[in-house]
Amino acid sequence: MYSPCPHRGTRFAVPFRNGPQRLRRLAPVAAILAAAALAGCSSSSDKIAPPPADPENACAVLLERPHYYKALTASRDRWGVPMNVQMAMIFQESTFRSNIRPPRGKSFGFFPGERPSSAYGYAQALDGAWGDYLKGPARNGATRDNIFDATDFMGWYVSEANASLGISNSDAKRSYLAYHEGRTGYRRGSHKKKSWLLQVSDGVAARAAKYDDQLTACGA
Repeated sequence: MYSPCPHRGTRFAVPFRNGPQRLRRLAPVAAILAAAALAGCSSSSDKIAPPPADPENACAVLLERPHYYKALTASRDRWGVPMNVQMAMIFQESTFRSNIRPPRGKSFGFFPGERPSSAYGYAQALDGAWGDYLKGPARNGATRDNIFDATDFMGWYVSEANASLGISNSDAKRSYLAYHEGRTGYRRGSHKKKSWLLQVSDGVAARAAKYDDQLTACGA
């Protein structure tokens, strides 16, 4: 049975190449955070965690949340979707907030109405797509507010959609458009009629490029 979560007792390496040389002063902090991550990566701990302090900086995110690094690299290695692309898409979907849902509309102009979709969690996975994931490659007990499960879902969905649509996994713009519209919608060109979505996808691509530069600079 697949499990993206490192087992308790697993030695946690500093999550960057040449980590001891680059991050010697931060090693104690990373070790403390890593121990907490290992103790709770399969639990509900992410549900109450605030978003990272500096989500615009990929290296700062990974230093603050070393279990994110473990989750992202596990998904990348399993599904072939680069870490910077996944991080840019998660930023766009949830700003790394674990339990976010679309805001409710207003009923009669005052009372809380229905939510526009069933999207939930880091990856804003819809009920239907998440159900398919649970019946497919998911681990037992997977949840949308767990970063290990959310990144594995995203890697699975993006890689499967891209394979059927002829999109490179490193193409953040088109990967996001297919993720947002679904395979059928993207194939029909539904995104081409949504200027706002095309602008959003340009932003995802720009952030993915920025994250890639940052991750390269800090050796992630």
